[in-house]
Amino acid sequence: MYKGQKVYDVHGHVTAPDAYRAQLALIMASNTAQAQSVLMQPDDRRPPAWRDENFKQVVKNQHVDYMDERNIDVQIIGPRPFMMLGWMSQDLLPSWTRLTNDAIGKQVSFFPDRFLTAIQLPQNPNLPDTTHCLDEIDRCKKEWNAMAVYVGPDPEGLRRTPGMDKPYWYPLYDKCQRDGLPIIVHGTNHQDPRLTIINQNYQVGFLVEQFIATQLLGFSDVFDRYPELKVIICHCGGALSRFAPTDNHNFQRDTSNNMYYDTCAYEPTFLQTAFAQKGVKQMVFGTEAPGSGRHVDPRTGRSGDNVIPTLEEAAYLTDEDRMDVVHNTPLKVVPAFGKVG
Repeated sequence: MYKGQKVYDVHGHVTAPDAYRAQLALIMASNTAQAQSVLMQPDDRRPPAWRDENFKQVVKNQHVDYMDERNIDVQIIGPRPFMMLGWMSQDLLPSWTRLTNDAIGKQVSFFPDRFLTAIQLPQNPNLPDTTHCLDEIDRCKKEWNAMAVYVGPDPEGLRRTPGMDKPYWYPLYDKCQRDGLPIIVHGTNHQDPRLTIINQNYQVGFLVEQFIATQLLGFSDVFDRYPELKVIICHCGGALSRFAPTDNHNFQRDTSNNMYYDTCAYEPTFLQTAFAQKGVKQMVFGTEAPGSGRHVDPRTGRSGDNVIPTLEEAAYLTDEDRMDVVHNTPLKVVPAFGKVG
């Protein structure tokens, strides 16, 4: 809680037993699609590592306790973006997508007062449009009460996916607007051979693709076509602008009713500039806790994903600003937060 109100975190990822990654290895090594994920089998027919008791304990120890330490009440969880593997064979990707979504849904079912379901999509940039993603949305709404969808702007990492302003995306936008599902935009893997020397170089792909998505949506007519669509761009929108606010290198369209940016930055000076450029009203609380921010910042003695104290120390924010970021605006963008607990 923050000053008597729940803290709503829009940026979290699934925590699952080690068997989750082992199942991925089996899918890829056998080169065989699975019609149904192991998690849709009765509990007593699953391998021990996948049984509810073990799975729930893993989530409690590795995720719920971690959230408690960072004063997070409710968190949207989706796929781990570097594990979305959009470059996988299109014969296999739907199987991996189903397993991931079932793991997310299962985690939410264990702690329904702490999590909301956001789902992975079996994105294929080589098809005419995103119609192929819609059945998985319907399945996960029925099975797991999905409340948001994750998308990677360039799932294959080859920079040949249609930009997020293109008609390719319109079926997904239409579906999410009709069903009231926010879209969470997060970069995934890249296949740029120049970056191999960089540690955890997928992070570069995250930054670039999130920034490009922000620009394409901002300069396009997507929100004229879909005025009720809500989009959250992770990690403060990826990158910041070096131009003055009124410069025509920046889009001048008002996106304040449609596009939002989470606070998952880990670096306080970057976060301050993001607030200055994006505006407080378009910033929503996001931490990815637990995730890439587990390092301890020697300047504060806290992990990077312990964001509440960073906001409290931010002299550029008012008490009203902080409440908007951690509670009011997330609730506006994702009304399902208000139905938890």
